[in-house]
Amino acid sequence: MPNIALEIGRISANLGVSAAYGEPQDIDGERFVPVAATWTGFGGGSDETGNGGGGGGGFSMPIGAYVRRNGELRFEPNLIATLAVAIPLFWVTGRMLAKLVRALKK
Repeated sequence: MPNIALEIGRISANLGVSAAYGEPQDIDGERFVPVAATWTGFGGGSDETGNGGGGGGGFSMPIGAYVRRNGELRFEPNLIATLAVAIPLFWVTGRMLAKLVRALKK
């Protein structure tokens, strides 16, 4: 039976920005380095008889890219991903503030 910790380490080493979007690219003299937010999770367990199981998963969302033009490096965000993150974040923040205001009024 393989060592589960070593297997998880091997699998998680292959996850991330480079797995989702590839290596940095040079296009028309400009260097693009993709940036992403990645999450991974793994779990496992066994019962008294030694039967076990496990699973895992991952998620990667493009955030933008670092672009080098004329010797200058700058970050260019992915507008769609920014909106996908910002809209739920603002909604949750608004709900929390509304509850906080109601609690302070009491």
